[in-house]
Amino acid sequence: MTSRASLTRRSLVGLAAAGLAATALSLPASASTSASESTSASGDGATSPRARSAGAAARLPAPTGPYGIGVVPARLVDRSRHDPWVPSQPYRELMISVWYPTAPGSGGSHPRARYMTPGAAERWDATSPHGIPKGALDFAATRTHAREGAPADTRGGRRPVLVYAAGAGDPRTWGTALVEELASRGHVVVTVDHTYENPGVQFPDGSVKDDGPLRKALEEAQRNGTMPELLKKTLDVRVADSKFVLDSLGSLPHDLSRIVDRRRVGMVGQSAGGIAAAETMYEDRRVRAGVDLDGTLEFNPEPNGTNLMPVAKHGLDRPFLLMGREGSDRRTEPSWRSFWSHSTGWKRNLTLRGSLHQTYTDLSTLLPQAGVDRKVIEENIGTVDPARAVAAQRAYVASFFDRWLKGEDDGLLDAPSGRYPEVEFAG
Repeated sequence: MTSRASLTRRSLVGLAAAGLAATALSLPASASTSASESTSASGDGATSPRARSAGAAARLPAPTGPYGIGVVPARLVDRSRHDPWVPSQPYRELMISVWYPTAPGSGGSHPRARYMTPGAAERWDATSPHGIPKGALDFAATRTHAREGAPADTRGGRRPVLVYAAGAGDPRTWGTALVEELASRGHVVVTVDHTYENPGVQFPDGSVKDDGPLRKALEEAQRNGTMPELLKKTLDVRVADSKFVLDSLGSLPHDLSRIVDRRRVGMVGQSAGGIAAAETMYEDRRVRAGVDLDGTLEFNPEPNGTNLMPVAKHGLDRPFLLMGREGSDRRTEPSWRSFWSHSTGWKRNLTLRGSLHQTYTDLSTLLPQAGVDRKVIEENIGTVDPARAVAAQRAYVASFFDRWLKGEDDGLLDAPSGRYPEVEFAG
């Protein structure tokens, strides 16, 4: 018999697959001007909940840009609001990581950063995430290409800054292959964990916050028929968190604010993260360009064109890129069609042939290394070649932000390219 916990976890994944379609209302002015507190930390923590089972350390694809990469984690505290999932907590705390280009030859004395901290990795592994068998991969032993705390490259002056948001129920590390590529090409990227929304967010004191509050809210919504309200609340929280991160760009750890150009801000995310990118951009003009990787722009668990979020109703007047899975584009996705018809800014809609929802995450890199057969791979990331999927996503997202935040246009977004036959232009 399937356990209730298993059903709940699958429901959370279902929310992510549906794009966690919801919207967010504008924050009061006091929230967007509140002070933040950031504490830099190695992120390993003093304790781990339990000993981890041994699994294989996976390998991530090397970034292709000209810069080495550094990364620094930090805790941000927003004292202007109670935590929306745990109201008894009088503040909202987040964990972020800041990825950035490093000075030439500076990385050798700095260790390569973990893919996940041990506490977060143990909780993530326990969920058997997206087809990866429990214990098959050691997410804490897996190393990124970024060097912990390496000196930043200051030669080019201030750089564009991007905020990356993962899908519902997924950790901030779940787009590392894309984030590393963007940092290697000269962007500063801030990845965000939305606390209480994924199985494990580890803080500098070693504590790990789980997703119990969201799971409880999900059970209540399913029981009471209030799923649209839960979807709305979830995106309310994400947009508020994103605005707070934007407020905090002037006080980043490791003195990284000195290389950030807050006049050139972009946002990118997968699923609920893509929704948050679109809605945050609609509400906050600090975001100049955005990318939605397969996120549905409505309040419904299954898209049907009703309960559209404001950005889908009114569109955007700044550059935006939609990238969808096989069969999902502005012609078939009702909320994308509405967004498209109301947007006056530059826009493009691409489809990755043979892809599924999780193809736009690190699952494309990690699942083939987990010892599963071809059927499991195709059930989770589709029939597209995984390495090609990673390369295409990197190329088009990087091209978009290079074009609109750096003024460097390689022409990739102008027409279909023989270099990436997997990518179809839907508009």
